[in-house]
Amino acid sequence: MADSQENKQKEQNDVSEKNFMIEKIKERPVNKKKLLRRTLITASMAVIFGLVACFTFLVLEPVISNWLYPEEEPQVVVFPEDQDEMSPEQMLAENMQQENQNSQSSSVPGEVMEQEQIRELLSGIILDLDNYKQIYSALTQYVSEMNRSMVTVTGVSSGVDWFNNVNESKNQSSGVIIAQNGKQLLILTDYSPVKQADDIIVTFNEGTQADASLKEKDETTGLAVIAVELDTLNEDFLKNDITIATLGSSNIKDIAGLPVVALGRPMGTNDSLGYGIITSSASESAASDTTYRILQTNIVGSQNAGGVLFNLQGQVIGIITNGKSATDMKNMVCAYGITELKRHIEKMSNGEKFAYLGLKGVDVTEEANSELGVPYGAYIKEVEMDSPAMLAGIQQGDVITGFGERVIVSFDEYTNSLLSMKPGDSVELTIMRQSQQEYKEMKFDITLTVLK
Repeated sequence: MADSQENKQKEQNDVSEKNFMIEKIKERPVNKKKLLRRTLITASMAVIFGLVACFTFLVLEPVISNWLYPEEEPQVVVFPEDQDEMSPEQMLAENMQQENQNSQSSSVPGEVMEQEQIRELLSGIILDLDNYKQIYSALTQYVSEMNRSMVTVTGVSSGVDWFNNVNESKNQSSGVIIAQNGKQLLILTDYSPVKQADDIIVTFNEGTQADASLKEKDETTGLAVIAVELDTLNEDFLKNDITIATLGSSNIKDIAGLPVVALGRPMGTNDSLGYGIITSSASESAASDTTYRILQTNIVGSQNAGGVLFNLQGQVIGIITNGKSATDMKNMVCAYGITELKRHIEKMSNGEKFAYLGLKGVDVTEEANSELGVPYGAYIKEVEMDSPAMLAGIQQGDVITGFGERVIVSFDEYTNSLLSMKPGDSVELTIMRQSQQEYKEMKFDITLTVLK
């Protein structure tokens, strides 16, 4: 009995101990506002971090890429200096000498034929109908080869009329492939069709089309160089279907009589052509800070002619222009001589802008120097309004004898010196100005600008 009571008592004590150890953990109430605030802060920080990371990547990625994989710069385009060219009579004489070098009537090998011998050879040549067929057949084949260098340039412009209708206009000109710089194919063309164009499209001789962009322009001649990215053109096409034209020389003795072929738009339409000869090269066209030689031909063409003149050696010797012929020869094709244009084309091909001073002038002749005492240099005939030269105090009748450290004895030397400068450069001009009966030296510091 006593044992049973003792056991009950023990059980009761155990139950009391268990009740004492059992605790109910009460959950802490959730603060929804605080939780929402923390969530928003976390999300905002994540967004800010992402934006900073994205901005940093966008800024640094080109820098790092250029550092790891430097992009090749376009090669500098340089055209070779003029070389002496042969007159038509000299070319014919050379060919006749080669044909007759083993005959008894030929002169000693290596001996230059005299004018009398040339005339004798020419007088003995009689051409019949078959000969003319052969000549024109050879010219046709020659034109086919030269056309590989020619392209049609189309400037596409879009506008909206009064009724909100979109109008698209297209202006075309011819162009000639002049160089490639490792990244771009460079084409010389008229500036007017691409001046306000939204898109520029180049159509090559065999029909391939490609987009182009303006590289640089020359306001004085109305010419421009446009560029087609090489990676947009097929490699086989570049090797087999086009030819980069060679720039020849227009500064040759006795150029009058030189046979030429006009390609591009000499008749005012695409892919037209004309055969003829150079009839004169005596006239010049004065422009801002330069003078261009004008090549006159006997090719009857359009007053809106364009294109290039090739000699029979496959070289470009002139860029066709209009409005430069005499009033009674408006339909005769004429061209800027390529020699005077080479430096301008070179600068445009490299994307360089032209420095502007604003002077027109001529060379000082021997007669002016000996009889009037005018010093040799670049004689100023005209100072353009509001030009850097006018603002600096240069006057008509001044003679430029120094350009920086260079001595100037002709207007061409002044032009070449200016072409080596950039807009924004400063130069010291040395001027000889007439004062009473003598010329006195003056110096002017001038900052060059851009022709607008």
